[in-house]
Amino acid sequence: MELTVARVGRAHGLKGEVSLDVRTDDPAERLGVGQVLRTLPPEAGPLTVTRSRVHQDRWVVMFAEAADRTAAERLRGVELVVDVDASDEEDAWYPHELRGLRAELVDGTVVGEVVGLDHLPAHDVLVLSEPLPTGKVRTLVPFVRAIVPTVDVAGGRVVLDPPGGLLARDAEEGSPSEPGADPDVADGSV
Repeated sequence: MELTVARVGRAHGLKGEVSLDVRTDDPAERLGVGQVLRTLPPEAGPLTVTRSRVHQDRWVVMFAEAADRTAAERLRGVELVVDVDASDEEDAWYPHELRGLRAELVDGTVVGEVVGLDHLPAHDVLVLSEPLPTGKVRTLVPFVRAIVPTVDVAGGRVVLDPPGGLLARDAEEGSPSEPGADPDVADGSV
């Protein structure tokens, strides 16, 4: 299996260093001096780490193949990848394991397909493609146990228990409240 270790960000300084958006829980090992990393797209690499450090809570590395700022700037957006075995942790999945899984509600209603996993500051989010009458819509679903209680990779599905209004389909179907109910009046009185 292929794991994205980091995505190359901006050039840092004049000597070819780049900042990284790290996607691994062990950056010291994966980004250590001497590590050779494959790239996506493949024609950008492989890249050999010659220097790595943390600068203001961000990993900064230098590659043998990028000796100056111009070469470093050309690497922006490149993904650094390694081959790994499947995760043996109970609650850990790689993004490629989640892509393509059917997204369904607790009652079995299919609402879309997982097309990715984004890493946001607060927590990860599943990226869903929801087919609607108006076309496919991209929806972000917080990847937390309260909203995604089941991830069944072998069964090809994730089960969602979203609050009303989280999915794009909720907007298409109207408000989750009763028809004719005024959402500003809690007890129905005026």
